[in-house]
Amino acid sequence: MKNCATCGQLIAANCKACPHCGAKNKKPFYKKWWLWVIVAIVIVAIAGGSGDTTADANTKQPESTVQNEEQGTEQKTAKDTEEPKTEEPKTEEPQVPQEYKNALAKAESYSSMMHMSKQGIYDQLTSEYGEKFPADAAQYAIDHLDADYKENALEKAKSYYEDMNMSKDAVRNQLISEYGEKFTAEEADYAIANLK
Repeated sequence: MKNCATCGQLIAANCKACPHCGAKNKKPFYKKWWLWVIVAIVIVAIAGGSGDTTADANTKQPESTVQNEEQGTEQKTAKDTEEPKTEEPKTEEPQVPQEYKNALAKAESYSSMMHMSKQGIYDQLTSEYGEKFPADAAQYAIDHLDADYKENALEKAKSYYEDMNMSKDAVRNQLISEYGEKFTAEEADYAIANLK
């Protein structure tokens, strides 16, 4: 039960109109669900949009103060010693194609997560059943990949030795096999020597 907003008589809460005065019994605006959805969206938009500019303004302001102080000092010393300024020619780094960058990112993933050999990564990048990168993109990735292939061989060896219960000889053969992991003999020897 509630009171009619127009005549003040006691009426049922769910009736559409007041039986005494005929006034429509509407929900107050603040009890409508769609209003709160709009309010929430506006609040999120304001919070999301203003957060970036405030952070940028706060971080840039101290820099400008420091720069102004430095510029004042530099201006004083520049007045004392007037020397002509010569700009050094800017050397532009060669533009690396996006496909090369993508190949490098894939190579990093194969090295860090799957502990693959250099040849294994190259083959995976160029394989028609793998990543299908062109040979030059794959070679760029291999040349620019910062990987420790001895450690990769050791991680693979641990997997074969501990998880697959293989002997050290079988592990070494798997590491150097052209049908296996394709590590170099030196990398495989390092892995076997450091297996525990």
